[in-house]
Amino acid sequence: MSDILKVNRPAHFDLDKIFDCGQSFRFEKGGDGVWEGVAFGRVLRASQDDAYIYLNCTKDEYEKIWENYLGLDADYDEIDRDIASRFDNDVIVAAMEAGDGIRILRQQPWETLCSFIISQNNNIPRIKSLVAAICREYGEAFEYGGKTYYAFPTPEALLGAGEEGLKALKTGFRAAYLISAAEHCRDGLDLQKIRDAYTYEQGMQELCKIKGVGPKVASCTLLFSLGKTDAFPVDVWIRKTIDKYFGGALDVSALGPYAGIAQQYLFYYERSLQ
Repeated sequence: MSDILKVNRPAHFDLDKIFDCGQSFRFEKGGDGVWEGVAFGRVLRASQDDAYIYLNCTKDEYEKIWENYLGLDADYDEIDRDIASRFDNDVIVAAMEAGDGIRILRQQPWETLCSFIISQNNNIPRIKSLVAAICREYGEAFEYGGKTYYAFPTPEALLGAGEEGLKALKTGFRAAYLISAAEHCRDGLDLQKIRDAYTYEQGMQELCKIKGVGPKVASCTLLFSLGKTDAFPVDVWIRKTIDKYFGGALDVSALGPYAGIAQQYLFYYERSLQ
């Protein structure tokens, strides 16, 4: 097992909020307070105290993978100032306070696309269960700390499973959408190119060519894995928030380059009131 790396914990960073705000589905918090999950084909174990973040990795792995993944290189003081300047409704202040510590993860695009296809008409526990089942059945197994873990399956692995194989895991109508996503990747859909060379609007158009992928799934994929922090997914919670606090209309185009981070604050805030 890797040594534990101790990293200074910056302001506006909270693992509990990061992994419990609906952007990732492969992490669980253990009784020891440690979050554990699989990303990039590796096991990440992460915990925190007031001063430090503790990660089971080397300094080299941190600099190559986890610093970027956890958004630790982003300036959330500047991000929050920009967001606050664009709202004339005080609800954003309460939302930013409630959601303080959320950071947008930079996840693997293929896994994120599939996870949000699975999320359609689903709750978080069931999404996690379905993602785990797909990984266990079709992902590559690897050992860590005497336990077996599974990477997220490749597009080729899902195509090999076929629609019926995925339906056997109780994915339902989503099986056809997962196969369509895999076919698009096989036939030339370049998710890395969307991240590096496409605007949010161009990325949205490209992802929505996939069967079953609409604006919400595409926006979540763009926000949580492809670096498009101006993406603003609208789900039931955000629609409720817009109706409740903004008179049913919110000009997302005026929210600037961090509209998606504002969305996460609003999403977390409204859920916290329930």
